[in-house]
Amino acid sequence: MRGPSLLFGVLCFFGVVTVGVNAGKAACHDPFFGKCYGILHACPPACPRLCEVDCRLCKPYCACDRPGAVCQDPRFIGGDGIMFYFHGEKDKDFCLVSDPSIHINAHFIGRSSNRGRDFTWVESVGILFGSHKLYIGARRVSKWEVSANNMLIRFDGEEIKVPIGEGQRWWSPETGLEIRRPVTNNKVEVKMEELFAIAARVVPITAEESRVHGYNVTEDNCYAHLELNFKFYALSQSVDGVLGQTYKTNYQSTVKITAPMPIMGGADRFAASDLFARDCAVSRFGSKLKPDSVINEESFEVACGSANGGRGIICRR
Repeated sequence: MRGPSLLFGVLCFFGVVTVGVNAGKAACHDPFFGKCYGILHACPPACPRLCEVDCRLCKPYCACDRPGAVCQDPRFIGGDGIMFYFHGEKDKDFCLVSDPSIHINAHFIGRSSNRGRDFTWVESVGILFGSHKLYIGARRVSKWEVSANNMLIRFDGEEIKVPIGEGQRWWSPETGLEIRRPVTNNKVEVKMEELFAIAARVVPITAEESRVHGYNVTEDNCYAHLELNFKFYALSQSVDGVLGQTYKTNYQSTVKITAPMPIMGGADRFAASDLFARDCAVSRFGSKLKPDSVINEESFEVACGSANGGRGIICRR
């Protein structure tokens, strides 16, 4: 058994740390920023294996520490800058954002544990806007290969094949939806003008992560999953959902932020019957938008930084 287990660990380990560029380094992939474009930066101590580069500032940052992030064993950074966990339940769907103009559900995968909850990760998201359906998901793979395309995208039921290669794009002139590859594989940037922008990455559970956290992941499944960064341009004050509610200007977080793992409960409120269902208890999609109720995410800023050597997140709006 030692041979196959070692092979699994090597495959998954190198897969996660070499997303786009060399292990522990990242670069700006937007040629518009010529002075920064292509320059490698060492990842910050808080995220030494995987990071992004702010092309405007030409500095690396931890994408999972920015407001609108959904990463790991679902760890969220809310629109208010507060970090929390929402574990949901494996093989179930939950509403992340619901607003009159957009609805986003997530499908959770995972493993049972002896800790009183499932270990869970977001495998896919289903996004409703207008009359359209957008699916972004990780393919289910046993052994991770960084050179393989492990992401599946569908728009209105049709698979979208964005050409392989850095900077390649797919665009729908009818809707204005744009999907671009900032790196060769396993990451896309999705943008719908005046509505939302999403950065989605597919990553595996590595052998080291499994050992440290007690996931007990076996060699037949890497539990490939999504890490997401959301940005919204026109949410209303009625927005709800696990993540969506945190964008309300009058939202007061109920999580215990001093806890080692601040957890948001209320899974029943956010449960949905399907990835594209809008039947969660907090659904707002398609309802009438009240005048002067739009929240523009550009109207406020949230500054986040690591504390205690990267073990905690401090954010201020």
